[in-house]
Amino acid sequence: MKIIILGAGQVGSTLAENLAGENNDVTVVDTNSALLQELQDRLDIRTVAGFASYPDVLARAGADDADMVIAVTDSDETNLVACQVAYSMFHTPTKIARVRAAEYQRNGGMLFAPDAMPVDMQISPEQLVTDYITRLIEYPGALQVVDFAHGRVRLVGVKALFGGPLVGQELRELAAHIPNVDSRVAAIYRRGKPIMPEGDTVVEAGDEVFFVAAREDISKVMSEMRRIDKPVKRVLLAGGGNIGLRLAKALESRCRVRLIERDRERARYLSERLNNTIVLAGDAANENLLIEENIEHADVFCAVTNDDEANILSAMLAKRLGATRVLSLINRPAYLDLVEDRDVDIAISPQQSTVSALLSHVRRGDVVRVHSLRRGAAEAIEAVAHGDQRSSKVVGRRIDEIKWPQGASVGAIVRRDKVIIAHHDTVIESEDHVIVFMVDKRYTPQVERLFQVGITFL
Repeated sequence: MKIIILGAGQVGSTLAENLAGENNDVTVVDTNSALLQELQDRLDIRTVAGFASYPDVLARAGADDADMVIAVTDSDETNLVACQVAYSMFHTPTKIARVRAAEYQRNGGMLFAPDAMPVDMQISPEQLVTDYITRLIEYPGALQVVDFAHGRVRLVGVKALFGGPLVGQELRELAAHIPNVDSRVAAIYRRGKPIMPEGDTVVEAGDEVFFVAAREDISKVMSEMRRIDKPVKRVLLAGGGNIGLRLAKALESRCRVRLIERDRERARYLSERLNNTIVLAGDAANENLLIEENIEHADVFCAVTNDDEANILSAMLAKRLGATRVLSLINRPAYLDLVEDRDVDIAISPQQSTVSALLSHVRRGDVVRVHSLRRGAAEAIEAVAHGDQRSSKVVGRRIDEIKWPQGASVGAIVRRDKVIIAHHDTVIESEDHVIVFMVDKRYTPQVERLFQVGITFL
């Protein structure tokens, strides 16, 4: 596939890195020549220096025969105009734009209608991060929570702890512990290395367990891996930018939310926009302020400013002062491994969320959803099976008859709105939505090829 990425920032660079390793013809456009040179030195891609929405720049990037334009510059307006130019002048089939301003999204139904702005998909990193954090707060103790099949199925990562009923026992005991709940453990990471789970695999304290279950059963399965965490009632947010505002709006109806914002004018604006959130003007890294706000009683402290260092320091301070769980938004990939598993419970990467949303549009086969896991090392996809037993490598076959690549496991199947937890003898039917977990994303292309339909299928 020939793909043009407009913008070589952190999202564009991460996306180029993901796509260049999958036999795509990738060109990156940016005004920063030094940034482009650095990318070209380490990736097998083309680069073009210039303004992303200029027709001549897009022409030099190969827009004449490009399959897709992905506009992820820092400017919404540049992204939207670039998609318009790609549509009007080059007839590019697929156009994706990153749109951050809520003002555009509020009228998205009209603005992005087929006969209006020619954007096939618009992505809001702020909304993606907000949804992700909201899911983590919904399930206290979860390390990652991702949706499939419009939220009917969820894949959850959780750390097994002493006191969990299943810890120290074989996985086959899970069905006896919760007999009315069907779930499947897709992978276990022990001391950072993946283990493909079998019935006789013993869950150890400290294991990172990824399991798949219907949405309504998630809490029951989690309770087998660790003692039940109390529901989140008190949330303290640091940072009143777009993400902080969206999070407060999403949580204030069911939690007691306090938000700390350094800028007084912004704090005043937030107080007028929020109904049940207490907005404080101050520095979230101020120890006295956190103590005054009873940080030791906070169920969750979440730092979402636009400054990585401020997020890390305030989250570490909140943890030291007694916050039950702390989350920190971190843009720089190099910081992610440094802080997680120390004083920060969960480091959240907006780039990873955005890239996951984009990848489903460039995967081969009918892949409708992709989630990067474990900071991009693992991946889970939702692929649709098409064809029949002659034209498809998966349709009409039992799961244990299919030649899955190393480290791949099927977690669940959604068939006509019914969730089926996958077992070795489950037979895949045409139009099934199949959720596959890969412990190493390098094997994802092999899984995608399994779901491609042969030319004999009409």
